[in-house]
Amino acid sequence: MSKKLMMANEAFAQAALEAGVNVVAGYPGTPSSEVIETIAKRHAAGVAEGVHVEWSSNEAIALGLLAGAAYTGARTLFTCKQVGMNVASDPLMSLNYVGVKGGTVIFVADDPGPISSQTEQDTRRYASFAKVPVFDPATPEQGYAMIQAAYELSERYATPVIFRPTTCVNHSSAFFEVVERTVARPIPEEGFEKDPKWVIFPPRAYAGHGEVNTRLVQIAHDFDENVFGAFNPSFEGGEGEPRIGILAGGISTAYAREALRIIEAEAARQGVQVPGYRFLQVGTPYPFPQATVAAFAEGLERIIVFEELDHFLEDELLAFAGRTHASFDVFGKLTGTTLDRGENATDILTVQLADFLGLSGLGIEQAQAEALSADIALPNRPPVLCPGCPHRGSFYACKVAVGKRPYEFSGDIGCYTLGNAAPLNATDTCLCMGAGISMAQGFSVTQPDSKHLAFVGDSTFFASGLPGVVNAYYNQHDVTIVVLDNSTTAMTGSQPHPGTGKTLMGPRSTPVSIEAILRAIGYECITKANPYHLDEAVAAAREAIDFAGPSAVIFKAPCVSLVPPGKPVSVNVETCTGCKRCLKSIGCPALSFDTEAKVVRVDTTMCNGCGLCTHVCPFHALEPGIEPPLEVK
Repeated sequence: MSKKLMMANEAFAQAALEAGVNVVAGYPGTPSSEVIETIAKRHAAGVAEGVHVEWSSNEAIALGLLAGAAYTGARTLFTCKQVGMNVASDPLMSLNYVGVKGGTVIFVADDPGPISSQTEQDTRRYASFAKVPVFDPATPEQGYAMIQAAYELSERYATPVIFRPTTCVNHSSAFFEVVERTVARPIPEEGFEKDPKWVIFPPRAYAGHGEVNTRLVQIAHDFDENVFGAFNPSFEGGEGEPRIGILAGGISTAYAREALRIIEAEAARQGVQVPGYRFLQVGTPYPFPQATVAAFAEGLERIIVFEELDHFLEDELLAFAGRTHASFDVFGKLTGTTLDRGENATDILTVQLADFLGLSGLGIEQAQAEALSADIALPNRPPVLCPGCPHRGSFYACKVAVGKRPYEFSGDIGCYTLGNAAPLNATDTCLCMGAGISMAQGFSVTQPDSKHLAFVGDSTFFASGLPGVVNAYYNQHDVTIVVLDNSTTAMTGSQPHPGTGKTLMGPRSTPVSIEAILRAIGYECITKANPYHLDEAVAAAREAIDFAGPSAVIFKAPCVSLVPPGKPVSVNVETCTGCKRCLKSIGCPALSFDTEAKVVRVDTTMCNGCGLCTHVCPFHALEPGIEPPLEVK
């Protein structure tokens, strides 16, 4: 054993390894990615023996793979972010009816804010929808303990179990006593035992639904009895008989406890009494621990609920109050007492709690407002594509190739979503992974006189783009699929995918060819270009766009994070006219304008020498450096 400072995601990975996990699979997505990456690093270092770990093509593939492994008795771990649960929901719904043999933990990281996601959806809703028990950690330490408990629960009841941390928990750090070397648990000798129960025909589904309903009652009882750990702790504070309740879940528990400390310290300083209150953390929100809540709520008149994302605990508490004819009032998101979206924070909860406790006279709200007003107003910094990003050239080439014809550019999820920003203005829509390709087909049906381009990254092409690509050819939609191949899954941390040929287990397979897939489907017009070479890129885009029917253009150049930079470009100040064409057309952050000298400047610490700007300048004032390598080693 050794004591280490670890990011929570690293600690959760360590907890799964110490629980003897056999098979780990998922799809990258912030804030969950570090879990699989940690397991992969430990496997590569030879200190995590017997575990198989992989990035699967998408979340549904990962969960299906793990279902097969779990049927043999293996302990499995699935990881994704909250929107990834949408993709995995199909196997999840049936998996719960069928059940599992080996412990199956479904790690889903929710993203309040949202900080790096399309939506703020709450995975606890998926838990109740799919009737799957869920653990909701308030701290990294609690989450570490919950992982082991989740495997125990899963195997006791033959059910998958959801583990649902949120961004601030995932990315916070703490010290942990960890085992240096872990060994995967032996898979039972009998392995997979053939049985009709594994086949989800309607009669099996009907029986399975009854099994699910029965075990949920038993699991709720176990949560009340702390069979899997004391994850629903409570305490009392203040003066006098408690009449006020504070119920919290997830990271909001930590915020609320810190807010109480601030309020109590200020009240003591001013000689003011804090009214009696009772506090409860619900760390196992589904199935709702009703007996625990009943004991907590006894004698209370008002209860405030703190949680992030949806009003899940508030709904459960209201339903409980209705069933038991309770006399307490519930306050939270539905009453406008707490935030209805985004992340909570200690400052916010301090003000809300002081008001709820009748202590607004302490001046805490005024002090918080003064502190906020004293903050330095920072300039708005919208996200942009990195200097030298190959996607910049791809977008610009497509705009030039389309010319003055009407068009719609359907985007997708990835770094290239940033193509919507000025001055590129090259992304008109973005819905979810893979939807850009299908949306372009919808546009082609209703606006046949326009040109319809669908941008998709290489990783997304394999994850969720293929069905849309097939549909475009099958129905002969007049669309152009623009594949932005930068040889990685860049947005979530440069993870490998089928097109790279690399896997987390070490061996390198033959990369899956996007061009070969398109040809096998039947695409007749497939063009390719280096997006850094503008004339070549425009010609390739124009040929594909002008083709009548489904076509594709593949722009291939590696992400700037994968290759060493080349020599930066330079500016001939004698030739530069200050027209700003380079700035206004491609918007590279390495370019700026010197208002005194009236010339463009190049930040050599940012420029990687891609040379795209040299092709844009009409006066050849930008002189090429040396392009970065086009192949990833």
